[in-house]
Amino acid sequence: MTNYDLIIRNGQIVDGTGAPAIKGDIAVTDGKIARVGEALEGTAAREIDAAGMTVTPGFVDVHTHYDGQATWDSHLNPSSCLGTTTVVMGNCGVGFAPCRPEDREVLVQLMEGVEEIPESAMHEGLPWTWETFPEFLDCIDSRPHDIDLAALVPHGPIRVYVMGERGVNREPATQDDIVKMRALLAESVAAGGVGFSTSRTLVHRSSTGAYVPTYQAIGSELKQVAQALSGDEGHVFQFIADWEDAADEFSILNETAADTGAKGTFTLLDISATPELWHEHLKRIESAQAEGNDIRGQVLSRPVGIMMGHPASMSPFYDRPSFKALDSLPWDDKIAALRDPDTKAKILSEANEKPHVFVKIVGTNFKNMYVLDDPIDYLPGPDRCVANLAEAESRDAEEWLYDYFLTNNGNALIYNPVANFSENIAEMLGHPNTVVALGDGGAHVGSICDASANLYLLCKWVREKQRFTLEQGIHMLTRQPAEFYSLNDRGVLAEGMKADINIIDMEQLKLHTPHIVADLPAGGKRFLQRADGIKTTIVAGDVIYQDGEPTGALPGKLIRGQQLDPRVQATV
Repeated sequence: MTNYDLIIRNGQIVDGTGAPAIKGDIAVTDGKIARVGEALEGTAAREIDAAGMTVTPGFVDVHTHYDGQATWDSHLNPSSCLGTTTVVMGNCGVGFAPCRPEDREVLVQLMEGVEEIPESAMHEGLPWTWETFPEFLDCIDSRPHDIDLAALVPHGPIRVYVMGERGVNREPATQDDIVKMRALLAESVAAGGVGFSTSRTLVHRSSTGAYVPTYQAIGSELKQVAQALSGDEGHVFQFIADWEDAADEFSILNETAADTGAKGTFTLLDISATPELWHEHLKRIESAQAEGNDIRGQVLSRPVGIMMGHPASMSPFYDRPSFKALDSLPWDDKIAALRDPDTKAKILSEANEKPHVFVKIVGTNFKNMYVLDDPIDYLPGPDRCVANLAEAESRDAEEWLYDYFLTNNGNALIYNPVANFSENIAEMLGHPNTVVALGDGGAHVGSICDASANLYLLCKWVREKQRFTLEQGIHMLTRQPAEFYSLNDRGVLAEGMKADINIIDMEQLKLHTPHIVADLPAGGKRFLQRADGIKTTIVAGDVIYQDGEPTGALPGKLIRGQQLDPRVQATV
């Protein structure tokens, strides 16, 4: 009789391939799945009865920003506590390596401005034990983590490292600059980077308000630098843009894929101002695929939006002088002061001084602000709209919102969807050439908590809307993104595969409204989110979360480059 490290018994096994679920057991040895079948014989050091539960591979999230957090924190929340077992960081062209000591502040300001991570947290938390990207990976590798993580090589730091102030000021790169950037990228992917990322959107700015160094970097620079990528090595080129000239922008990805064999991916959004753009992008993707170029759109399973309120980092009132004057007060005193009629009148009479670009975009659009309830609804109806709620009481919308923010002891929140606020999400998710992504774990810590979007897909599009079967939904969250990033040793519950596993009570699965905690370095705040129904999360055979609580196990590893499928290796 065989002895195993772990046996999960009597579960509904959804294996990640899209195949029909089966009832059975899973045995684990040395961090890998040893057997899958009905009524497995043998004993184990630990057995888990999963009767009535769904057993799935761990989720794979290929769009996160844990570049800073992974250097100071072993727990990669809010991803690991919500069933994600593998993340890819370094997206959108921002990160912390390579970096000379004199450029550290520039990269901190970029990360604060683009990904809304508190500068104070980065100043206190980042150890800066590296200069090169390989040294950065070594730093990540030296700290134990609860889940696995891989890293893209970000364009911004490479550009600043090679060009210095010229790169920060977005001056054109010379041919010598491009040769040096390409060499740095080659060195970085050889050390284990899984690809290259860049940003070409005006929404991404430094905390100084300046555009990021990569904004509108000419296409020839990107195409030449990205020649260091290799399809044989499974590299991915990740891209975000404003698509002012959509055909030209897309050609950067398509030509790079054709020249190098690397895969390409970009943020795919349904934006009301350009309602046909997402359709056009899908046609471009289909044409690229027909040419043999593997390019896919990244789709969030719910609207792309931000939360605002007094606990959050932003609100329509947060940068007004009379509001900022209360920032140093203890919470209860601050809320009491905000209730004072004179203070209220002063704040309502003022304007924000230097608001974040997000507040400039959405801060007065009360028709696109929705109150947050528990359980949270990311596709609310017009009855939850601030403008309509205020109108129902014959009140000014801004004043109504001011009072609403003071409910629940000042913890009330609103939701501002800015893209994907439509039923078209399901069509985008279901396209054969898209990948579920954009959870942004580790970023925008004071305004979003989209790492829970994996669970939202199961709650909304599988269970409630029934747009996908459970087997399809799990495939989207596991094997599909793992394969796309050439992490072929995971995402499937099969013999020889990495034992990253979730045990889920699908009937109880529910997301709660995010809440603020002050657990970043220097007391920085961030949103975390709880979910009912995630019973157990396992990484490499070790239970890392049980009933929403961490066990203390830290089996996560840094992934260096593509990972081969052990089932294929075993047959060679």
